[in-house]
Amino acid sequence: MSNKTDTEVIIGGKVYTLSGYESEEYLQKVASYINNKLAEYSKVDGFRRLPLDTQNVLLQLNVADDYFKAKKQISVLEEDIQTKEKELYDLKHELIASQIKLENTEKNMKNLQNELNEANKKIIRMEAEMK
Repeated sequence: MSNKTDTEVIIGGKVYTLSGYESEEYLQKVASYINNKLAEYSKVDGFRRLPLDTQNVLLQLNVADDYFKAKKQISVLEEDIQTKEKELYDLKHELIASQIKLENTEKNMKNLQNELNEANKKIIRMEAEMK
């Protein structure tokens, strides 16, 4: 496990010390995300007039909404990856089957060419015997 990181961040104009096993950059990124959400909502007059506890609950709901939407998007992308992997698997097998069929056709063609050559030689011999 990596070392625990303590870093000071500013959220909503107040300094907080965040601790975690993530990097300082990550913790600053989290604080920045929260600050962006606060800034986004502070632009809405109706939000600013609400009691602070209601503002906090709305902010928490919005963050949770972002989380669940991101989680759903990950799920959709994972399903898409699985579908594409199956399609790729099927295409690889189809390619292998086509290559085998091509090889068999080439062998068959080579055998037929040999038979044709033998038949032509036989015709030439027979024609020579007839003369």
